[in-house]
Amino acid sequence: MDLKSPVIKEVKYNEYAFRELERQVKGDEKARELLLEYPTDYIIYSSDKDKDGNYDVYVGETNDIGRRTMQHLNDDSKERDDWEYLSKQSDASMFVIGHEHFNKSLTLDIENRMMLYLTSVDHVKKLNNRRFNNQNKYYTSEEMADLFSKIWRSLRKRKKDLFPIEQVIKDSAIFKASPFHSLTNEQHKARELILDKVKNSIRSNQTGQLIFVEGDAGSGKTVLLSSLFYTINTELVDGLGHRPRNYLLVNHDQQLTVYQQIAKKLDLDQYDRDVVSKPTHFINTHDEDDPVDVVLIDEAHLLWTQGKQSYQGKNQLSDILARAKVTIVIFDKHQSLTTEEYWKDDVIDKIRKDADNKHNLIKLNNQMRMDASPRTISWIRSLVYDKNVKPIPIDDRNYDLKIFDSPIELEKAIRKHDSDKENQKDGLSRLLATFDWEYKNNKNPDDGEYWEVKVDNWERPWNLQIKGDRNQRRKNKGLSWAEQTQTINEIGSTYTIQGFDLNYSGVIIGPSVKYRKGKIIFDPHESHNHKAIQNRTVDGKTKVNNADRFLQNELNVLLTRGVHGLYIYAVDDELRQALLDAQKNY
Repeated sequence: MDLKSPVIKEVKYNEYAFRELERQVKGDEKARELLLEYPTDYIIYSSDKDKDGNYDVYVGETNDIGRRTMQHLNDDSKERDDWEYLSKQSDASMFVIGHEHFNKSLTLDIENRMMLYLTSVDHVKKLNNRRFNNQNKYYTSEEMADLFSKIWRSLRKRKKDLFPIEQVIKDSAIFKASPFHSLTNEQHKARELILDKVKNSIRSNQTGQLIFVEGDAGSGKTVLLSSLFYTINTELVDGLGHRPRNYLLVNHDQQLTVYQQIAKKLDLDQYDRDVVSKPTHFINTHDEDDPVDVVLIDEAHLLWTQGKQSYQGKNQLSDILARAKVTIVIFDKHQSLTTEEYWKDDVIDKIRKDADNKHNLIKLNNQMRMDASPRTISWIRSLVYDKNVKPIPIDDRNYDLKIFDSPIELEKAIRKHDSDKENQKDGLSRLLATFDWEYKNNKNPDDGEYWEVKVDNWERPWNLQIKGDRNQRRKNKGLSWAEQTQTINEIGSTYTIQGFDLNYSGVIIGPSVKYRKGKIIFDPHESHNHKAIQNRTVDGKTKVNNADRFLQNELNVLLTRGVHGLYIYAVDDELRQALLDAQKNY
């Protein structure tokens, strides 16, 4: 369907806004009808008072823009700090958006999508809204995506720093972890079930209830968690009569930064600046005698099961359960990577069984990240865990899986995809590698400036080493590794890329992964991932080694990052040839 362009007008946000809007549409009967009589969406923004180029933004929708504007100025400004701030800004402006197909459901969906996008804009400091407006099917729902793109492009013509290129938005880590994504039926059912259990547990003043959410990489676990975090913070107060004490924990530096940015932009940290933190910090600052209401744990497979550094306990999950009425964990046994995260199989089985008996076990089965057919997903799983190199299947979704005979050609392909920011499937693309080359934090090698991944005469620095100039470092503050522009010249590891998406990933499988006698083998002697290959003492006496499992999981994480494509180069000659042979039928 060829949709007509939206009608958008910009006015100063003050008591004369509606009069100015009437003046701008005078003589244009269609525009007057769409903006003054139809449902509309609107965006109010003000440059930040410190003049650093950032904005405070409010997004809304209404059936009566005149009445709603005066309500915000006169009533809301007395009750809420965000409206009081906007009402006092002399430079505040308002976009009013109309379209001939707008109805209540469509404007709510556009509002929700606008929140999703603006949360991810670097120049948005605060984004204000108190609703979660995800809509189900309705008469014009199939028009929403195309219409929103038209609206966004029109707004971009007026203010580029507030409305960047869509693909730049979609490549950001905040976008991918935003609570404003539309949920699948599977995610929505899980969300409603969890919210009901949270409310019941808080009302009954229980402590230690565990809700166990599991799913493979890319099954939508992070989006579900982010949606729960936002909803519990903003909506559950009405059902409970008080604001829940709600915390989000993650044991991953890069993902922690993303959640902290979301909390800050959406003002979720206004009552406690530590609402997003690492597990150790939460445990050390909270007492069992005063349990909080809800703790959500992303990447719970990264929780420590032994004492380390400032953590003096034996199991972080046990300590968190003792400090919360409800603990919601996101768990994927195929993403634990180090001995300090080692869980005995029987322990995990017991946790899952106990949760299942209480109807607290939730499984996410749909593949949300990789735009690949089930046959391609199965091929990757078989490669990693069955240790078989099967013929690469034809992908009916056109997922781009390629085997390369040279790291040079692999790098060229990744750079080409990364440089095209306008193409919907291109953009954010990076090189990754198994941890088979030496790397030490805060120490330079004796023979050069960087720790490097080296294959024959080709070499590139490991991640987090190229800093750039002062201006570049300032721009990179708060960005995940892959989002920083200079990292196209680096090689990412599992420790920087876990939990994040790329449009195309180029994976160098190092010498720790070999192919012998028709099977893949994992060789810990070739790995420099010491946390994965060292022994672990269990039960205070027994030493166990799970290098095979952790190296498999490392490869699994790397091979499941690419949304639209996966490119592979294998250092081991026999493995590389087996993969090239597997590609012949592709």
